[in-house]
Amino acid sequence: MTHKTPAQDKPATQAGKDDYGETLAAASILVVDDEPGMRNFLTKTLTPRCKRVEQARSAAEASDILDRAHFDLVILDNIMPGTTGLDWLGEQRRVGFFAETILITAYADLDTVIQALRAGVADFVLKPFRANQILNAVARTLDRKYLRRENYLLKHALSESGTTARGRLMGKSPAIAEIRDMLNRVAPLPTSVLFTGASGTGKEIAARTLHGLSDRAENPFVAVNCATISPDHIAEELFGEIEGGERRKDGLLLHAEGGTLFLDEIAQLPDQVQATLLRVLEDHRIRPAGAEREIPLNLRFLFATNADLEQAVAEGRFRADLFHRINVLNIAMPALKDRSEDIVELAAVFMSEFSRTLGLPALDLNEEVLLKLSRYDWPGNVRELRNLIERSVILGEFPTEFSGAGEVTGAEAIETLELVEQRHILNVLDACHGNRAEAARRLGVSRKTVDRKCAAWGI
Repeated sequence: MTHKTPAQDKPATQAGKDDYGETLAAASILVVDDEPGMRNFLTKTLTPRCKRVEQARSAAEASDILDRAHFDLVILDNIMPGTTGLDWLGEQRRVGFFAETILITAYADLDTVIQALRAGVADFVLKPFRANQILNAVARTLDRKYLRRENYLLKHALSESGTTARGRLMGKSPAIAEIRDMLNRVAPLPTSVLFTGASGTGKEIAARTLHGLSDRAENPFVAVNCATISPDHIAEELFGEIEGGERRKDGLLLHAEGGTLFLDEIAQLPDQVQATLLRVLEDHRIRPAGAEREIPLNLRFLFATNADLEQAVAEGRFRADLFHRINVLNIAMPALKDRSEDIVELAAVFMSEFSRTLGLPALDLNEEVLLKLSRYDWPGNVRELRNLIERSVILGEFPTEFSGAGEVTGAEAIETLELVEQRHILNVLDACHGNRAEAARRLGVSRKTVDRKCAAWGI
């Protein structure tokens, strides 16, 4: 028996791929059917449009394939020798089945429909069917799958509001230029990266930058702050679970499939979760709680901490084997006080951002304000600078210690002399049309002195 027609044999062109969106192009699909003609028809229809399509001739063969590989979708025939597709699906749910399912059947009576809904079937396609019918069913099912994932990840991001970083890695200082160079070098590699540095130095922004430079940029970037999730629930949040052999909860690792998982405050992971994470990193597979089957993972891991992990290992608070596993490549984020030449750019970007988003006038970042910002130690780093700018825009003025208000005495007088020096050097540079060598000659100083001053002023 064959289901192919000339219309169904239409070759898959690029236009045909576009008709069904990008979800098909990235999909992995398993076809389970005992009839060779149907398997070949479905494979021929899907292969030109999908990332990966495999076949199984029986339920037993399908089980073996699922033990080795993960699929986004299973197209399942209901009537097969030895078992029905729905009975097999129920068994798979109990051991761990994490794919969407489309049931193909010639018999869709009420009992079958009820059983299929209970088994979690996403869609039906009645035999006989045409190629466009199965393609539409696949596209609908995948669209719903990815929409659910986006909603879940959005809720997760909102639950971590206040800890989730946005934006780009800014600055032109040598320290930031070196980090950018390192990110570009490691972006194409699958290597895990550990970002270290004090709170507020931009570890998550650097991790997002690395993800954006990699070939995973179109897939999810999932950030998890390990300190904000209850130790009693973090395992199920990360690795998922199957409740009572039926109800399934996909963990954040599975939702991040194909993309990047960023674990911030890694030192806060409970010891048992550290052991599980170590196995995941070594085997690239996860076993959700209550599941018998392990799930292969295609995932890049990035980590961050503001703690001294070596000290934590010495004190027995962090597993030594996990530390050595994640400390393959360490990128240390510099404190803001060590890249003060970036303060001018950062302050200007934050001022523009908050003025626009809050609908309030921007404050004047004059020479005296910028000099005082540059002289401050910034214990809270870039996050503290950002908060200062936001608060100042809301209040309509800078704090007194940054505004330069009041009499010019003591330390303020020293700052004024520095401003005079800055204005004089900049005026000479303008007269020399930016030629630093000529400006240095007229000023009677070395070219290195002019370069150092300009770097400190963010020029």
